[in-house]
Amino acid sequence: MTTWHARFIAPDAELDAAPLLRRTVRLDQDPDQVASAELLVTALGVVEASVDGVPVSGDLLTPGWTAYESRLRFARHDVAALLTRRTPTIGLALGDGWWRGRLGWGDGARPYGEEVAGFAELRVTYRDGSTQVVGTDTTWSAAAGAVTADSLYDGQEVDARRVDPGWAGPFDGDVPVDPRWGGVHEVAHDLDRLEPYLAPPVRRLAERAPERVWRSPSGKVLVDFGQNLVGWVRVRVRGAAGDVVTLRHAEVLEHGELGTRPLRAAKATDRFTLSGDDDVFEPTFTFHGFRYAEVDGWPGGPDAIGEGDLTAVVVGSDLTRTGWFETSDPLLNRLHENVVWGMRGNFVDVPTDCPQRDERLGWTGDIAAFAPTAAFLADASGFLGDWLVDLWAEQRADGYVPYVVPDVIRRMTQGPAEFEPADATAVWADAAVWVPWALWQAYGDRAVLERQYDSIVDHVRHVAGLLSPSGLWDTGFQFADWLDPDAPPDRPDAAKADKSVVATACAYRTADLAARVAAVLGRDDDAAELAAHAARVRAAFRSAYVAGERVESDAPTVYALAIVFGLLDDDELGWAGDRLAELVAAAGHRIATGFAGTPFVTDALTSTGHAGTAYRLLLQREVPSWLYSVTMGATTIWERWDSMLPDGSINPGEMTSFNHYALGAVADWLHRVVGGLAPLEPGYARVLVAPVPGGGLTWARTTLDTRRGRVVVAWRHEDGELAVDVEVPEGVEAVVRLPGEPDRTLGAGAHRLTAAVAGPEPVAVG
Repeated sequence: MTTWHARFIAPDAELDAAPLLRRTVRLDQDPDQVASAELLVTALGVVEASVDGVPVSGDLLTPGWTAYESRLRFARHDVAALLTRRTPTIGLALGDGWWRGRLGWGDGARPYGEEVAGFAELRVTYRDGSTQVVGTDTTWSAAAGAVTADSLYDGQEVDARRVDPGWAGPFDGDVPVDPRWGGVHEVAHDLDRLEPYLAPPVRRLAERAPERVWRSPSGKVLVDFGQNLVGWVRVRVRGAAGDVVTLRHAEVLEHGELGTRPLRAAKATDRFTLSGDDDVFEPTFTFHGFRYAEVDGWPGGPDAIGEGDLTAVVVGSDLTRTGWFETSDPLLNRLHENVVWGMRGNFVDVPTDCPQRDERLGWTGDIAAFAPTAAFLADASGFLGDWLVDLWAEQRADGYVPYVVPDVIRRMTQGPAEFEPADATAVWADAAVWVPWALWQAYGDRAVLERQYDSIVDHVRHVAGLLSPSGLWDTGFQFADWLDPDAPPDRPDAAKADKSVVATACAYRTADLAARVAAVLGRDDDAAELAAHAARVRAAFRSAYVAGERVESDAPTVYALAIVFGLLDDDELGWAGDRLAELVAAAGHRIATGFAGTPFVTDALTSTGHAGTAYRLLLQREVPSWLYSVTMGATTIWERWDSMLPDGSINPGEMTSFNHYALGAVADWLHRVVGGLAPLEPGYARVLVAPVPGGGLTWARTTLDTRRGRVVVAWRHEDGELAVDVEVPEGVEAVVRLPGEPDRTLGAGAHRLTAAVAGPEPVAVG
C-alpha cells in the first residue's frame, strides 16, 4: 500500500470561478543532480497539472470517472525534464468533472461532493540516492481562474480578461505575494482508495478543420466539421475586450437549423469572453458530441472566420487501434467507419451509451453487446478492465449488477420511474460475464477472469435467485429487446420478443459462460455447479418456449438467441434457421430486432445456412436497416434505426441519440464471417480463416494486430474463384476453411489458397 505525504486541498474562500492551486518547491539539490522525478496527481473533480507553467502531460479530465466511494485513480507523470530550476512551481487547475458536475437526467448536480479538491505529490530521487517528497497541504495557495463555469453537459465559460499566463510560474525564488491568492484547507478523503490507472488516459486524438461555414435559413452562423465527433472546438479570435463568442453544438441539422432537441437539457454551449488581444480558447473541462456548431458574436461576422480560427478537437481514451476492415462496397465501409467513430466518441474514460445529451452514462447493456467488437478494433483490455473493476465495486453484496457503472442512478433525485432499479435485468446485468469473456477471447489474458471471478459467480447466483420455480426468468422488470424498431417511440421496451424468453435465454448463456470461466481457472467444483445450473435453465427454456418448430413469441430475436446461445439441439437448428429467414424476408429484409437480438441475428442466419438472407439484411438501405443511416449521411451509429426520419426531421422519441455504438455490434460478424478472421483459441493463438462471401462483394480485407503479431485475411471473389491471402505471425496457427475444400492448417508466413465458388451475384436490396 502506498504511503502518501500529500493531502486533498481546496480553497478556503468561495470562488467565482474554477480554482487554481499552486506552490513553489525548493529542491534539496540542484536540478542537474536529479536522477528521476515523478508527479502523482488526482482530484475530487478533474485536474490539469503543470510545472513552471508547462503541462506535465497531454492527459485530460484526470482522474476520470470511477466508483468514487470505492476507488479514485491517480495519474503518474515523469517530470524530471521539467525540473530545470531549484525552485519549481507546481500548479493545479481544477474543474467540476463528474465529481461535482451534473450527471444523468433531471437534477443531477453535485452527485458525489460539494467541493472540488486537488491532490499532488512530487517524488524526487537524486543521483546520490537521497529522496525528497513534497505534496499538497495547507502551505499551498488558491485563487479563482479564468474558467467561470464548467459542466460536462452544459459546456464551459472562459473570461480571457481574467487569464494570468504566469500564474503557475516560473518565478525567481518563492511565489510572489498576491492579494488575489488565499489559503487552502484539507479535505478528508480516504487515501487508501487511491489507485493507479489501468485504463489509458483521455487525450486529444485528432483535429478537424471546418468543411463549411454558412448562414442557416434563420440567419444563424453554422459550421460543419464533416464528422460526428466528441470533443470541443478550439477557437482563435481577436476582438474587443468584453465581447462574447458563443458556440452551441449539435450532432445534426433539422430543416437547415441546429438540431438541439436530442440533447434534452444539456446546453452543450461554450462562451468565451475576449481580452482585446489575440485569444485562444480550448474548453478542456467539458466535451460535446457534435458535427455542427452554431457561432454567435464572432467579431466582424462569419466572413471574418479565417483558416485555423475554428478547429474541432477529437477527444477520447487513448486506445491503440488494432483492427481494420474494408470491402468492395463503399456504403459497407462507411458503416464500419461509423462503428469506429461511435466507439471512439463513447470511450471517454467510461464506455457510455451516448456522448452528447444529459446522460452519457456507463450503461451495462450497451457494452455487453459491443464488447467483442471493441476488443477487435482496439486494445480495450485496460479500458474495459478498469471499468470492470468499477462494476465489481458497484455490484451489491447479493450479486445485483446496476444498470449503469459507475452507478449514478441511485444518486439522482429525479428520473423516469421505470429506471428506478428494482433488480437485475438481462443483457444489462450480464455485462458482468459477457465483457470479461470477450476480453478473454480477444487477448487470452487470464488476469481479467481472475480479477472478475467473484463478480461473475455472484451475478449468476443472484439471477438464479430471481428465477421462478419453473426455472424461467419471468419476474421483474426487463429492458429485453430494447428499441425494437416496431416498438412505439414512447415505449422502447415494448418489443415483439417476449421479455421472459429473452431473459431466460440470457440467463442460460451467462451461466454457461460462467461455467467455462470456472473451468479455465481450475475452479472445478464451481464449474460443475454452474454447468448444472445452466443445464437446468436450458431445460426450462426448452420446456416452456420451444414447441412445434416454433420458439415462443415467434420473433426474429428469440430465434437468433436460441440458435446462437445453444438453446436448441442440432436437429432443431434447421427449422429454427428457416423460420428466422422467413421472418426476415417477411419484414422486407429490414431490421426487426433491438438491443438483445441485433448482435446475433446475422450469426444465426449464416450458421444455419442462410448467408444470402444475412447479406440482404446487412445491405438493406431502407429504414430500418444498418445502411439506411449511411444513406442519410450518418457518420456514427444511431440509437434508433430511424433517429432521423426520411423527411429530414428528428425522430420524436425522447431518446434519439446520433452516436450510440450498441447497434454497431454487427461489426463483430463483419470481422469474423464476412472478413473471415476469428479466434479458435483465446488470444488468437489459433485463428480460423473462414470467409463467407456474398452480397455481391468482390473483395474484403481484415487486419488484426493480436498479442502475437499481425494477422491479415484478404479475399477476392471473381470469375467463379475465391482467392484468399493469409498472413500469419510466428507462434500462431491458422485453420483455413473454404467452401468445398478440406480444412488446411497453416503456420507463420504468407499464404494463398483458392476455391471454386459461384458468383459473386449482386444481392437484391429489399
